Amino acid sequence: MAAGTVKTRRTFLVIFLFFSLLFSSSGQSSFTRQLIVQLNPGWSAPAPPGGDLLHIRAVGDNDTLHFLFCSQGAPTLLLVHTNSSSSSVKVDWTPFLARNTTGSLRVEPESSVLSSTALVFSRLLEYDDINDTASMTSDLFPPYELQNLSWSRMNSSDPFAPLCGSVVNSSGSICLQLSAFESEGRGQSWPRLLHTANSSQLGVWLDGVSPRAARSRFMLELQAVGGAYPLSRVDVHRSIDDEFTPSIFKASHWVSSANGSSEVVGFVRWRSVAFRRSKPALEDATPCRNSAPRPQSSEAAASGLIRAFYSNVETFGLNVSFGLAGEPFYNSTRFLSWTLLMGVGSPPVDSFSALVVAVMAVGLGAPVLVLLVGGVWICARKRAMEPTAAYEPIN
Repeated sequence: MAAGTVKTRRTFLVIFLFFSLLFSSSGQSSFTRQLIVQLNPGWSAPAPPGGDLLHIRAVGDNDTLHFLFCSQGAPTLLLVHTNSSSSSVKVDWTPFLARNTTGSLRVEPESSVLSSTALVFSRLLEYDDINDTASMTSDLFPPYELQNLSWSRMNSSDPFAPLCGSVVNSSGSICLQLSAFESEGRGQSWPRLLHTANSSQLGVWLDGVSPRAARSRFMLELQAVGGAYPLSRVDVHRSIDDEFTPSIFKASHWVSSANGSSEVVGFVRWRSVAFRRSKPALEDATPCRNSAPRPQSSEAAASGLIRAFYSNVETFGLNVSFGLAGEPFYNSTRFLSWTLLMGVGSPPVDSFSALVVAVMAVGLGAPVLVLLVGGVWICARKRAMEPTAAYEPIN
């Protein structure tokens, strides 16, 4: 009996390992990009006045993604997709620093540009949620204009270090941290967003900002700027898979489409969750919501990068609010973090991991296999025990 139990366990283990290897190998993406990082391209002095420009070239076999992260004015991430693996960025620094000349930043050859989208972090909004309704119609304090903050300098030795701005009349700061990727994977910390080589990730957090009321909640105002294909709608995707972000089943996709079709050209993606601690546990999660995108004037984006690259643009804005009624207020931890992806093509969609699929396959397949083998064994046993018919000898 013990030998049979050991043999059964070994059989289940072999089946489990087989399915794990099968699904892990089939789920891996072989598409990669080469990342080339440059700080303040074409600038010879130690650092330009007013802020920095980080350029990341993500080079594929026959195309290039140009990620441009700039702190001249409101922090901005510009993503330009070209159909050339040799396209480059040119900056005319004198008009670029003046922030009033279109064309002072170019991607060459200009004929190679397929699409472009920029995301501007324009304002931090705070309101007194005195009745604990988490309603954005509550009393708003004067907003923090992010273009007016004093931003830290980027460092060529660590270009992916956080970019932090000191909040006026507070010892705290708002920080942004950019990540770019050579291949498919997931973030190391919650919400562990799935990324590909066609996307970048931005982490945003408030740390130690002094609230102006005991029941303060915050909102972040974002502006999406684009040429032919602006980010104009938010689609909500629901999934039964919460393996990497427990209890969070929704993801928001702020997308642009070509000529009103269903084909997605670019996206900003986030899970509907923020966290109240820098090293969060599940109980530190807090829901977040977004308003519907609304068209805004082209002058609304207070970003030097936008003025330098675009001439004719369309701008849409929305607010992301953190916390629901009954949730702890910002003052409970004085920390709040949120993460998003920005990329080209369709957003990556979460699916069950190879481990979960293997467990499901074994869990569902093993009982069926046991029943099948058991049924065959019982039938064979019964047949073997049936008496043999007696025949009279033939003389």
